[in-house]
Amino acid sequence: MAHFTDIRALAFDLDGTLVHSAPGLAQAIDLALGDLHLPPPGLELASTWIGNGADVMMTRALTWALGREPQPEEQHDARALFDKYYAETVEAGSTLFPQVKETLAALHAKGLPLAIVTNKPTPFVAPLLQSLGIADYFSLIIGGDDVVVKKPHPAAIFLVLGRFGVLPGQLLFVGDSRNDILAAQAAGVPNVAMTFGYNYGEPIATSQPDLTLDTFSELLPVLGL
Repeated sequence: MAHFTDIRALAFDLDGTLVHSAPGLAQAIDLALGDLHLPPPGLELASTWIGNGADVMMTRALTWALGREPQPEEQHDARALFDKYYAETVEAGSTLFPQVKETLAALHAKGLPLAIVTNKPTPFVAPLLQSLGIADYFSLIIGGDDVVVKKPHPAAIFLVLGRFGVLPGQLLFVGDSRNDILAAQAAGVPNVAMTFGYNYGEPIATSQPDLTLDTFSELLPVLGL
């Protein structure tokens, strides 16, 4: 197993990496499309649309439901309905993946600065972390509304480097999708991919991360902890 010897901070994707959020997202999509008299995609299909932020996710859902590219006003209405319903389902429909809380606690106890870098709309992020009992582990949260361009662009990772005052080789980025790995590679930071995430139904190994892990707690030995 590869080891990362000079890591001084870590940044994590949220959906599919720390949090099994697909049930809440899928429920909100189903309810939003139902209000528009469109068919519900359900959990399995909705899981393949997660990772590029809510706008892209709803565009994918509408394209599937309509059988064509949606019009701008259709996208606007669907996104507004999604936000309404997701505010009601986000916490009930989200759980931590196994060993996430214990691993984050161990990393935090070692004094390593931890950040969240997610394409999820920013207003949903902090309340979700709080409800799951992991908010106190993170000293920096960058949501999808906090940067001009979302992952796979490296802008958010560059923000983390600047705020934490570390060099690219000193930040480990942990994600589950090709967007995460592409962003980390573009920023020049070491990266780890979790195999249990959402990655559009594709094996994450095809994105050639520096390391793939099957369980979250494997992060600790990788870091020599």
